[in-house]
Amino acid sequence: MENKKRDIWLVVSLVILALYSVFMIYPLSILFKNAVVTQEGTFTLEYFVRFLSRYYYFSTIFNSFKISLCVTILTLLIGIPLAYFYNMYRIKGKTLLQIIIILCSMSAPFIGAYSWILLLGRNGLVTNFLKTFLGIKVPSIYGFGGILLVLSLQLYPLVFLYVSGALRNIDNSLLEASENMGCSGAKQFFKIIIPLCIPTILAAGLMVFMISFADFGTPLFIGEGYRTFPVEIYSQFMNETGTDKNFAAAISIIAITITTIIFLIQKYINSKFKFTMNALHPIEAKEIKGVKSIFAHIFCYGIVFIAYAPQLYVFYTSFQNTSGKLFVDGYSLNSYVEAFSKVGRAIKNTFFIGGSALTLIVLISVLIAYLAVRRNSKLNKFIDTLSMVPQVIPGSVIGIALIIGFNKPNFTLVGTFIIMVIALVIRRNAYTVRSSVAILQQIPMSIEEAAISLGTSKLKTFFKITVPMMLNGVISGALLSWITIITELSSGVILYNYKTITLTIQIYTYVSRGSYGVAAAMAAILSTVTILSLVIFMKVSKNKNFMM
Repeated sequence: MENKKRDIWLVVSLVILALYSVFMIYPLSILFKNAVVTQEGTFTLEYFVRFLSRYYYFSTIFNSFKISLCVTILTLLIGIPLAYFYNMYRIKGKTLLQIIIILCSMSAPFIGAYSWILLLGRNGLVTNFLKTFLGIKVPSIYGFGGILLVLSLQLYPLVFLYVSGALRNIDNSLLEASENMGCSGAKQFFKIIIPLCIPTILAAGLMVFMISFADFGTPLFIGEGYRTFPVEIYSQFMNETGTDKNFAAAISIIAITITTIIFLIQKYINSKFKFTMNALHPIEAKEIKGVKSIFAHIFCYGIVFIAYAPQLYVFYTSFQNTSGKLFVDGYSLNSYVEAFSKVGRAIKNTFFIGGSALTLIVLISVLIAYLAVRRNSKLNKFIDTLSMVPQVIPGSVIGIALIIGFNKPNFTLVGTFIIMVIALVIRRNAYTVRSSVAILQQIPMSIEEAAISLGTSKLKTFFKITVPMMLNGVISGALLSWITIITELSSGVILYNYKTITLTIQIYTYVSRGSYGVAAAMAAILSTVTILSLVIFMKVSKNKNFMM
C-alpha cells in the first residue's frame, strides 16, 4: 500500500513533466529547428548570420540592453530608498501609499506609455500648458527617454516590494548594535542595510531587467525610431509585407540565449552573497521629525504621485468628449457606452480565458510546490526548474513557439481559446509556484506526519491539511498571476484572433488606431478590475503587507 501511495506522487510528477514537454519543450524545440533548417529542409546558420552581421538588426540588442540596464539602475535608485523610508520610519498614510505603489505596477506597460503620451506627447496636457503659459518646450517623450521614463515608473514597485520583504527579515538588534558603535543614518544604510539586502536587490534587479528587456508594448508605442529586440521579433513574425518565420525563429533563439545567460550570471553572483536571516526582533518604524520627516514624505509621495498621475489622467480623459482622434470640451459617458458596446466579447474573454488559466495555474502550482519541497528528487527539481524557464523568455517568443508548434494539419490549436490559456499558464505559473514554495517551506513536516500517524492517507492529508495551510501563499501568488494575466500583451497579441481577443489586446488595437476616448474608457475598466482584485486579496488574506 505504501508503494502504491508513493507511486501516486510519481504519477503526478510524470503527468506534470508530460504537460511541460508537450506544451513548452516541444514548441521551443520546433522553434529551434526552424531557426537552423531552411524551408527545403537543409541545415543552415544563415538566419543567425543575417541578424548578427547587419547593424540594422544587431543594434536592436544593444538598444534593448541599454534600456534594460538604465531602467534597472533607475528603479533601484528609486525603489531602495522608498522601501527604506517606508519600513524604517513612520510615514503618514502608509497603507494608502502601499496600495498606490502596488497599483503603479499593475497595469500593462503600454498603457503607461499611452498615459504619458496624453500628458507629455506632442499634443499632451502638460506639453500644451507649459508651451502656452510659460513658453517652455518640453523634451520629446518619444524614443529612449520616454521608454526609460515609462518602464522605470512602472517597475520600481517591484524593487520596493522585494526590498521591503528583505528589510522585514533584518533583526533590529543588528541595527541597535551598530548604532551603539556609532554607525547610524546614511553610514548604517550603506554599511549594514544594503549588504544585508544584496541577494534581494540582485533578485529584484534581475526581475526588472528581464521584464524591461522582454517588453515590446512600450517601445512600440513610444519608441518611434528607437527599435528594440522584442519589437524586431514581433515585426519579423507579423510583417504585413511577408512573414519570415525562420528568421523570426532565429531571433527568438538569440533572445532565449541572451536572457538565459543573464539569468545564470545573476544566479552565480547571488550564490556568492547567499545567507539566511531570521528576525526575532523585527525592525520597528521610528518617529521622525523636522527636515528628515519633510524630506521622507516628499520623496515617498512625490515618487508615487509622479508614477500614478498618468493613470489618474486616463480615468479623467475617459469622461471627456471626443471628436475623431481629439478630445474636445465637455464631459459624458459616451466613451464608456461605445466601449461597452464594442468590448463585450473582450471582457467576457478576459474573464473566461484568464479565469481558466488561473484555475490551472493554482492547481499545477500547488502540486509543483509540494513535489519540490516535500518530494525532493532530481525529477521534481527539474520540474521546478521548468516552471521558472518562462520567466527568462520574452512573451513574444512563447507566442511564436506555440504558433509554430501547434499549427499542424492534424493538431491545430492556433486561433482557439486553448492556445491562449496554454500561453498564460506557461507565462504566469511561476509567480504562484514560488509563492506556494515559500509558504510550504514554513509549514513543519511534523503536522503532516501527525495526521498520517492517526490513519489519514497521504493524499487526504495533502488536500485536507497541507493545502489549507498553504492558502495565504497560494492566494498571494495567484493575485500576481491574475494581474499579469489580465494585462498580458506580448504573447496574446501574436496568438489572438477576433474570437479570442481580450481587453488588454482590445485597448492596444484602439490606441494603435488613435481612438483615444474609447481606449481611455477601456483602460479605466481594466484598472478598476485590477484595483478590485487587490482589494479582494487584502480582504481575503487579511494581509496589509504585500511582499515578494
